[in-house]
Amino acid sequence: MSEQHPNDPLHGVKLAEIVQYLVAEYGWEELGNRIKINCFRSNPTIKSSLTFLRRTPWAREKVENLYIRSIK
Repeated sequence: MSEQHPNDPLHGVKLAEIVQYLVAEYGWEELGNRIKINCFRSNPTIKSSLTFLRRTPWAREKVENLYIRSIK
């Protein structure tokens, strides 16, 4: 898969995997400090965060950008 899109670090990575990685890396509190959205700050769960991020393109973009910075 990565042969088809060698310059796209998000290719083949699901949003759920991204959120799980960020929670494991930073924890909910630090994630809420880095990306100031309520789904990470108020009663956070993976499921509620995914629901919000799938419906909110600007928030998803922030999460994807943090993920890209984190894996480098």
